[in-house]
Formats: sequence, structure tokens, C-alpha cells
Amino acid sequence: MENILVAGAHGTTGQKVISLLKESQYFKPIAMVRKEEQAERFKSKGVDSRLGDLEKNLNDVTKGIDKVIFAAGSKGKNLEGVDQEGAKKLIDESKKANIKKFVMLSSIGAGHPEESDRLQEYLKAKHNADEYLKKSGLTYAIVRPGTLTNEKGTGKIKTADRLEEHGEISREDVAQILVRALHDDTVIDKAFEMVAGEELIGAAMDKV
Repeated sequence: MENILVAGAHGTTGQKVISLLKESQYFKPIAMVRKEEQAERFKSKGVDSRLGDLEKNLNDVTKGIDKVIFAAGSKGKNLEGVDQEGAKKLIDESKKANIKKFVMLSSIGAGHPEESDRLQEYLKAKHNADEYLKKSGLTYAIVRPGTLTNEKGTGKIKTADRLEEHGEISREDVAQILVRALHDDTVIDKAFEMVAGEELIGAAMDKV
């Protein structure tokens, strides 16, 4: 089984990712947390953790890790420090550890932030992190969902390199996409956008 470090494991989407990884026969989740009490919470669920702070120190956080899912975000509180520079720091640590794949949770519109009115600063931070990953030399997948909801997942999406319309997608479905993107033969060195749709996730991702 491959060891998967999940940055943002304590967040709503991150927790869903951890649950899916726990059920997987291929992957073992390792939650990246900032505080000891968060580590204890994961330990009580049988999940290992690593202490690491995207705004401060990430030394050795990728030691013994095979692949990374970056699902962290500051919810607008520190876009540069967490969403942008924090992602870059973890990419740098992943390079040092020869991580086999880095899966980035980005956002629809991050490929062209200048076109957004309301979310330009957020999308710029995501865009800069995505571009840094693309140039890092790491094998990557960049997942760019529409607006995240807490609705039950449908298991069906609409996807393209760039979608013409914005839309919503459940966190459940996004978590499933992030975990699927970990596989060596799925979404290699590509970025793609997705919203809820009519095509099964597996079939849609095979076309990316």
C-alpha cells in the first residue's frame, strides 16, 4: 500500500478524502495536521498523522510518503500564505522526497484568474500554486472543481480542460476524484475542470 499524505486533512473535503483512503486497498492515509489535538482525533479513528504547518515548518513531513493530496485552503484568510506559498512549500518538500505523484485541489477558473470579477485574488493564488506544480518536475494532477457543496455525491460529473460554464459539485464527488487521481495511470500531468454532470466519474476521468 502507498502512503498518502493529505494536507488539509482536518477540513470538510479532507476528512472525506481520509475516509475514502481508509477504505482503499491501495492507499494508506496520513493526515497532515497543525496541532497535537488534531493528531489525537485522527489517531482515535485509526489514522496516522504528521505535524506540519503550511505557514511555518514542513521539515520531514514527506519522509516515507509515496504520494500527496493537497486539499488545504485558508477560506480567504491567508490566500498567499496557505493557498499559494503553503502549496509551494509542500511541493518543494515533495521534490526532496521524490514523491511519485502530487494531486492538487485547485478551483475552476484557476487557469484564467484574470477573467473573474469576484474571486480574482483567490484564483490568482490557486493559479500561482498550480503553475509552480507544473514546473516542479513532479508527476501531477490538478483538480479544478466548481463551487463545492455538502450535498450527497452523485458519482457523475461533467469535465473538460476548460468548461464554458461554472456550476456546483459535491465535496463527496470531489473527494472521490482526488483519490482516483492518485493512481499511476489516471490524469498524468494534466489540469481539468469539473462540475456535477451525467457521466460516471471513472469514465470521465479516463478521457482527461
